[in-house]
Amino acid sequence: MLYYMPLPEIDLDEAKVEIVRLKHLIEFNGTKENPVRGIHLQGLTFKHTARTFMENKEQLLRSDWTMYQGGAIVFNGAEECSVENCEFDHLGGNTIFVNNYNRYLTVRGCYIHHSGANGIVFVGDPDMVRSPLFRYGNQNYETMDMTPGPLGDNYPQDCWVDDCLITMTGRDEKQTAPVQISMSQRIRVSHCSIYDVPRAGININEGTFGGHIIEFCDVFNTVLETGDHGSFNSWGRDRFWTPDVVTISDQVALHPDMQYWDVLEPNVLRYNRWRCDHGWDVDLDDGSSFYRIYCNLLLNGGLKMREGYDRVATNNIILNNSLHPHVWVRNSDDVFKHNIVFTAYQPAVMNSALGESDRWGKELDYNLFATGQAAMRKFAAHGADAHSVSADPLFVNPGQGDFRVRPESPAFKIGFRNFDMTDFGVKSEKLKKLARTPDIPEIVLQIQDEVSAEYTWLGAVLKEVKGEELSAYGAKFSQASMALDRVPAESEAYKLGLRSGDLLLSFGGKEISTAASFKQLLEEYAGKSGKLLVMRNQKEMVVKLAAFRGEMQPVER
Repeated sequence: MLYYMPLPEIDLDEAKVEIVRLKHLIEFNGTKENPVRGIHLQGLTFKHTARTFMENKEQLLRSDWTMYQGGAIVFNGAEECSVENCEFDHLGGNTIFVNNYNRYLTVRGCYIHHSGANGIVFVGDPDMVRSPLFRYGNQNYETMDMTPGPLGDNYPQDCWVDDCLITMTGRDEKQTAPVQISMSQRIRVSHCSIYDVPRAGININEGTFGGHIIEFCDVFNTVLETGDHGSFNSWGRDRFWTPDVVTISDQVALHPDMQYWDVLEPNVLRYNRWRCDHGWDVDLDDGSSFYRIYCNLLLNGGLKMREGYDRVATNNIILNNSLHPHVWVRNSDDVFKHNIVFTAYQPAVMNSALGESDRWGKELDYNLFATGQAAMRKFAAHGADAHSVSADPLFVNPGQGDFRVRPESPAFKIGFRNFDMTDFGVKSEKLKKLARTPDIPEIVLQIQDEVSAEYTWLGAVLKEVKGEELSAYGAKFSQASMALDRVPAESEAYKLGLRSGDLLLSFGGKEISTAASFKQLLEEYAGKSGKLLVMRNQKEMVVKLAAFRGEMQPVER
C-alpha cells in the first residue's frame, strides 16, 4: 500500500496522479551500415523516467563500475544527430546514453539535473578491445593479444558535449559521473559547468581509445558521497597495466610501445577550473597514460599522477597544494614544468620500482614554489627542480579568482604564461544565470619548510602515512599506518619478506597506526613470534615473523 499525504492546497478530487513506468523516452537505433542520421532535438523538456539502479549490470573494463545500457535518450548507431537547448529533469537513470557505433553527435546548451544515475554516457563495445579484462587484478601477459589498436569501430567517436550545465546527478547510483567515457575515441567536452555530485564530475574509465579533449569546464563540489577520487578522474587499466608497478616496468621495458597499444592519441585537459574538497582536483589513477595537461586552475586538491606513462603537465596553477606522484614506473617520461605550486610534492610509494635516488620522470623542473626553498629542494636527489624558483607569484586579484600573474612576477622566469580566468563553464546567457561557481580559496603563502619524519627499522626506512596518501596503498583514508618507504635488498627487513611500499597494518591482531603505536608494539612483543599484516599491491597479505624485534630510530636530517 502506498499512502500519500497531500499538501493543504491540493484537492485530490481534482488532482492528476501519475506514476513512472518508462525507462527510455526516445531511442535512435541504427547500424554502421544504416545509421540514424540528421535528427535534431531542440528546446524540449524530458522528465520522469523509471529508476534503473537494480538493472545496472554491464561490467566496464578493469573497474568496479557497472552500467545500465540505456537512458532517457539512447543513441545506438547514429550519425550527425544533436540534442540542443533541452532540459532533463528528475530522470530515474542515465540521462543520455551513447552506445556503441555513433559518430558526430552533439549535446549542446542542455540543463541536466537530478538524474538517478549518469549524465551523458559514451560507452563502446567491449568486443572491440583486444584482450579485455573485466576485473581489477593481474594481467596475463603470456596470452595477451599484442596487436595495437581496437578490433573494430563499434564505439562512439568524434562526439561533442558543449555548453551544458550538469548538476545533482547520481541521486540513486553513486558510482556515476555527469560525463562518463568508456571505450570511446575523441570525445570533446567543452564549456560545461558540473557540480554537486557524489563522485567525479568527468570520468574517463580506461585508455581505450584516447584522443579526448576536456576544455573550458568548471567542475567543483564533487566526490560528496564517495572517496579516493577527484573532480576529474581517470583510470588507465589497459593491456600494459597490472597492480604491481615492478611488473609494469618490466613488461614495458620488453615492449617499449606497449603503453600506447590501447590509448592511441593523447587525452588533453586544458583551460579548466577544478576544485575537489574530498580528494584530488585532477586524479590520474591506476596507469592513466598519454595525457597533456596545461593551463588548468586547480583550486584545492592538487594533481595526482599514479603509475603511468607520458603525462605532460605544464603551465598549470595549483593553489595551496602540489603534484602528488604515486607509485611511478621506471622511465615513465612524465614531465611537470612551468607550473605554479604551493607546497612540496607529496609522493607515495615511489620506491617500489624506483631506487632511492632514481630520477623521477623525464623532467620535473622550472616550476615556481610559493612556500619556501625547502619545499622546492626536497626532492633534488630525484633530479627535480634544479632550475625552479621559490617566490611569491604576485597574482593579479586572487580574492576575486583572478590568478593571472602581474608583469613583474618571477613566474615568467620559469616559463609560465598567463591564461584567461573568465572563460570557465557554460557560455550561454540562459545557463549562466542558473549556474553556480566554486568558492575561491584564500591562498596560503606561509613558508612550509617542515619535512615528514622518517625512521629506520631492521635496515629499512619507514614513515607515517595518513589521509589521501593512503590511496597509493589501496587503503581507506581512515586507515593511518606506518609504511616501508625503502627496503634495501641487503636489509634484514627484506630477508624477512618485507618490501618497499608495504603498509604495516597490524601485528598479532593489534593495529599499527602511528610511529608511537609501532614503537609500543615493538617493546610489548619483543622476541615473540606472530603475524604481521601488510598491504602490498593493494592487497592484504601476512608476513610470518619468528621474532618481532628491532629498534625503531628516527632518521637524523
